Amino acid sequence: MSQTGPGSGDDPHVEPGLDPDDGFDDRHDDELFEGVPHDEPEPRRTRRRRGCLPMLVVLLLVLAIVFVGGRWAFGELSSRLAPPPDFAGPGKGAVLYEVKQGSSSTQIGRDLKKKKVVKSVDAFNDAAASDDKSRNIQVGYYQLKKEMKASEALAVLVDPKNLKQNLVVVPEGARVRDIVKTIVSKTDISKRAVTDALANGKAIGLPAEANGNPEGYLYPATYTVPPKQNAVGLIRQMVAKTVEAEASLDIESKAKSLGLTPEQVLTVASILEYEANKAKDYPKVARVLYNRLKKKMPLQLDSTVSYVSKRSGDVWTTSSERASTSLYNTYKHVGLPPGPIGSPGAKTIEAALNPADGDWIYFVPDYEEDTTRFSATYAEHQKWVAKLKKYCRSSEDC
Repeated sequence: MSQTGPGSGDDPHVEPGLDPDDGFDDRHDDELFEGVPHDEPEPRRTRRRRGCLPMLVVLLLVLAIVFVGGRWAFGELSSRLAPPPDFAGPGKGAVLYEVKQGSSSTQIGRDLKKKKVVKSVDAFNDAAASDDKSRNIQVGYYQLKKEMKASEALAVLVDPKNLKQNLVVVPEGARVRDIVKTIVSKTDISKRAVTDALANGKAIGLPAEANGNPEGYLYPATYTVPPKQNAVGLIRQMVAKTVEAEASLDIESKAKSLGLTPEQVLTVASILEYEANKAKDYPKVARVLYNRLKKKMPLQLDSTVSYVSKRSGDVWTTSSERASTSLYNTYKHVGLPPGPIGSPGAKTIEAALNPADGDWIYFVPDYEEDTTRFSATYAEHQKWVAKLKKYCRSSEDC
């Protein structure tokens, strides 16, 4: 049997199967540890590098939110602390503004902003809050300008002297012809518009009893005429006041107890406005008229004659005036004239409904004593007439 020599590279002192370098058996581990449990080595995880981009995005988002929120908060705080937008004034052009019933300062502010009078509602509200007079702004029209300072616009509204309105005064006893002149002279309403309105009984609300005649139905009072008021609207107010007075005084039922119509009561009342000097004499003069009507005597009233002749300035009439054939000539015609001769007030209407008790047939003014003389006989009456004529020859009171 041959032997391996040293030159072959084998160490004769090393057991076959052992690594000459480490001295361990170089056999497979499977052989050495066969049947012994052991863990499989986990595969090494490769660590993925994420980078800084996500964190940068989050940071930018947070910064954006902080910026926007801060800017909003700053703006909100600034808007609350800063004064509201306002014009510098004094304004330009002309704006006619109407303060309506029940309008609050906020509503007025909205209206004025809409009309470009003030720049903001808040500016007007601030001005109103600092002025107690703003609580008593009167209803009506005011002349303002565009682009006014809010406080200056308010100053116009709180002063009643700035109300754009005209006043039409209808005194007791005023006749339609006089009222027409007053309306034309005190307002922008034309005479044509007034006469057209008076001719339209339905439009102005004349009651059926008037038979289309407005005389006596334009109630004596002071009327406020704002800009843009038309003739129909104004005269309708006057008629409405008469209708209201008739209702409050219960004219219809009381007239029946006197054997009269409501219009006849107004006619008597209108005569009292001209024939009596004092309110205390109204019921007595009414009794004289009713006594003469009852006896079917002519009333013989200068006031009804002068209504037709359009005489004014004194209490007398001429023979030619008394010769008129007009139904208003109570010297010629028995009974009441066909309608009122002027606008009666509440006192004369009440007197016509509640005449005094007495048997007087005559009456005549006594200017010297500032009273009225009542008589039951013609002789007594003539005595007072003579006194009046004597006084009037030397006095300007007649």
